[in-house]
Amino acid sequence: MNVKRILVIRFRRVGDAVLCLALCRSLKQTFPGAEIDLVLNEGIVSLVDGQPDVDRAIAFSDQDNRNIWRYLRRVWSVMRSTKYDLIVDPRSTVRTLFFSLFSLRTPVRIGVRKSYTPALLTHTVDNASDPTRSMTERNMMLLKPLEAMAPVSYCPAFRLVVGDAQKQKFRAYMEQEGIDFSKPVILAVVITRLQRKAWPAERMQEVLRRMLNTWDAQVVLNFATNEAEQAQAFHDAMGNDPRIFTNIKAPSLQALCALSSNCDFFFGNEGGARHIAQAVGTPAYAIYSPFHSKGVWLPNPGKTNAGIDLDDVATPAELEGLDFAARFKLITVDRVWSDVDSMFKNLFAKK
Repeated sequence: MNVKRILVIRFRRVGDAVLCLALCRSLKQTFPGAEIDLVLNEGIVSLVDGQPDVDRAIAFSDQDNRNIWRYLRRVWSVMRSTKYDLIVDPRSTVRTLFFSLFSLRTPVRIGVRKSYTPALLTHTVDNASDPTRSMTERNMMLLKPLEAMAPVSYCPAFRLVVGDAQKQKFRAYMEQEGIDFSKPVILAVVITRLQRKAWPAERMQEVLRRMLNTWDAQVVLNFATNEAEQAQAFHDAMGNDPRIFTNIKAPSLQALCALSSNCDFFFGNEGGARHIAQAVGTPAYAIYSPFHSKGVWLPNPGKTNAGIDLDDVATPAELEGLDFAARFKLITVDRVWSDVDSMFKNLFAKK
């Protein structure tokens, strides 16, 4: 199969885009000479700039996505300007199928099996019937139809490459702001865009106190610009401990990659920042809300990537009748601390 140009469509949030890089990497290794274009929301494009598994990011702005006619014109323009040999659509929604509709000349169009997708896709895959599969496993299944056309290289490990110069520049900035790299540096995400993903703040604070005092650590709080007041309130609640840093900013996703790569450990709520930490090779432990399964959102678990969800602390019978808050509280400070302390000591016997 002579594949020169591939289109992958992955709208949504940072975490989804990071996990999709495993699919791009697999396609890159399966078709080494091909160029891969990745469709993303505009705010995420900087994440993949210069990454080895994506040749071009195609940005859709909020305005593009909000107005259906503007969206259709944008999709039409993309598909008319480039001849694709292969389209992979990991979500296969009605909106994303317009990419295939406007490029029926593309010989191979792969997506998720739904009632309406066979009309526009040449190959559909049932990758969602098993709810325990991780998102990267589901993405890898989309490559199955290609086995009849080429030797497929499955690469479930997703990566974000941070250049040495970029990493060292951010390290110098962190030192300037007071970080002592002779001691452990913990990147903590205690605030989330979706409140339902946030473990209670007082529990986060207690785990961080134990990290500070047991590991002689420093904690960098990562937060969005519009979350600055919440971050400061969190810091105030911890007595404005000087070992906690709210002054180290990552104003872009590339900067967040550089920040993550300079930290020894990630701890906090599940989300895009945790995926970035895993992608740059920083050991990470996340807390999963009752709405999010570790099995789905923690690909490739192991000694450097771990977390906790309700399946770890209760049976379905024990959860019956409990509301969201009561369920989330079943994840206790002592249980989380036992996990992270053991994980940290196994990884960093000495720092």
